[in-house]
Amino acid sequence: MAEKNYSRYQKNYSENGFWSKVKKAAGKAGAKVIYAALLLYYVATDSNVPFSERAKIYGALGYFILPLDLIPDMIPVLGYSDDLTALLCALKAVWSNITPEIQGKAKDKLQQWFGEVKDADLKLL
Repeated sequence: MAEKNYSRYQKNYSENGFWSKVKKAAGKAGAKVIYAALLLYYVATDSNVPFSERAKIYGALGYFILPLDLIPDMIPVLGYSDDLTALLCALKAVWSNITPEIQGKAKDKLQQWFGEVKDADLKLL
């Protein structure tokens, strides 16, 4: 997903929509997709992150929340691949804003849902 397309999906983002999608998709999407989404969420909630960076995040998370996207989420194995691509593009764009504290928050939440997850399984970029 090209960075210029992020703004198109910002309107689909809401905090309630995000948490609803994450809880609903956790089992199907897998730990890596959810971890990427959580990292972005926690970066977006950091008041030190400029709005221009948060706008990229809201676009990617808005795409993630969409029930119908390029590859429907209900398709086994491939369903979340487009979502992961959008999330990874946003992560790459805002990576300098991801602090150890943000990583810790995302891992803690992930552990609540998936149990112990190895760091090697969460390597994103």
